[in-house]
Amino acid sequence: MEGWRGAWYVPCLASLETLQELCRKENLRCKSIGITNRSLKSYEVEYLCDYKVEEGKEYYLVKWKGWPESSNTWEPEKHLNCPLLLQNFLSDKNEYLSRVREGKALKVRNHIKALKPAIADYVVKKAKQRIALQRWKEELNRKKNHKAMILVENTVDLEGPPLDFYYINEYKPAPGINVLNGITTGCECADCPAEKCCPKEAGFILAYNKRKKLKIQPGLPIYECNSYCRCGPDCPNRIVQKGTPYSLCIFRTNNGRGWGVKTLQKIKTNSFVMEYVGEVITSEEAERRGQLYDNQGNTYLFDLDYDSDEFTVDAARYGNVSHFVNHSCDPNLQVFNVFIDNLDLRLPRIALFSTRTIKAGEELTFDYQMKGSIDLTSDSADGLSPSKKRIRTVCKCGAVCCRGYLN
Repeated sequence: MEGWRGAWYVPCLASLETLQELCRKENLRCKSIGITNRSLKSYEVEYLCDYKVEEGKEYYLVKWKGWPESSNTWEPEKHLNCPLLLQNFLSDKNEYLSRVREGKALKVRNHIKALKPAIADYVVKKAKQRIALQRWKEELNRKKNHKAMILVENTVDLEGPPLDFYYINEYKPAPGINVLNGITTGCECADCPAEKCCPKEAGFILAYNKRKKLKIQPGLPIYECNSYCRCGPDCPNRIVQKGTPYSLCIFRTNNGRGWGVKTLQKIKTNSFVMEYVGEVITSEEAERRGQLYDNQGNTYLFDLDYDSDEFTVDAARYGNVSHFVNHSCDPNLQVFNVFIDNLDLRLPRIALFSTRTIKAGEELTFDYQMKGSIDLTSDSADGLSPSKKRIRTVCKCGAVCCRGYLN
C-alpha cells in the first residue's frame, strides 16, 4: 500500500474470530491466528466447549481451529481424536465444580445429560486462556536473546497474558538518552582474572572468581569486559552480558501478588540470574509517570542512583522476565550495578544475583528497599514497584521477618 512506511502501528481492535472469518473469506493464510494451508483444507479440534447426552450418545461441542465460533458443531465422542483436549475439558469441568463446592469432596456423576451454562462458560474461558498463555510463551521465547527457556503457568485464576507489556532484552532509552557511550578501547588480556583487566582500569577488583561466581560485596560495581576487549566469549569476566542462564517460569501466585517468577533449575549462591531492563527515562518523567501509576495501584520505576538520581528505568510496559519478580523482606536475589559497553556512572545496568542456593521450583524475589538498589514506592499487583516513596503499602511476602509494609 502506498505510503505505508510512514504509518503508525496500532494494536488490532478486531477479535480473533473476526480475523479468522475474514481470512477464510479471502482465502488468506495467517499462522499467528491459526489459518494455515492445513486448517483451510481440513478440520482440527482447537478445544471443546460443551457436553450433552442425546439418545444414549455422548456429544461434545467443538471449536474448530482456524474457524470462528459460529462454525462450532456438536460431534459424537467417537469422532474425536484428541485425548489431551478431552482430558483438559474434564479437568476444567471438575476444577470448576471443586471451587463451587469450596473444596468439599467432589462426587463426579457420570450420568449428567448436559452441562450447566456456568460450567460450559468456565470450560471455554479456561481453554481460551490456555491457548493465549501458550501463544504468549512462544512469543516470549521468540524474543528472548538467551538460550534458557521461559515458561508460563496459571493454575490459580482466569487471568491471561498482560495486554500492555512488550518483551525487550536491553534498555529502551527515551529520546535524547544514550545508553551506549564512553567505551573506545578494551583490555588486551590473554587471561583476564590474572592481568590488568577492565575492573582494575576502573579502580575496582574483578567481580567474579574462576568458577564465574560473584565474589564482591553488595554496593560495589561490576565492570565486565566489553566489545573492544581482545578476550573471547568464554572470558570469565563476561557473565551478565550473556543473558539469563536458567530456565524460568512466569506463574500466577495464589495469594494476591499477581504474577511471579520461579526458577526451573537449581541456582547456586552468588550466581547471575537475570538483568532488570525497561525504558530509561529522566527522573522528572519518572515523577510524572509515578503519579499516574499510583492511581492505578502499580508502578515499575527503578531509580539508577549509583552515582546520581538523574535517570530511572520504567519496566511497566517494556521489560523482560524481571518485570514479574515479586518483593520479599527475606529475598534470594540481590541487586548489583554493572558497566559493560557504557562507562557513564549515571546509567549502570542492573543485574540480580542469588544470595543463597535456590532450589528448582522456588520463587525468585528481591527486597525493593535493599541497599544499593532502589527506594520503594507504591505496590504493584504484578510484581515490582520501586521508585520514590508515595503510598504506604501492605507487604504480602509472608516472610518470618516481614516488615509489614513495602515502603
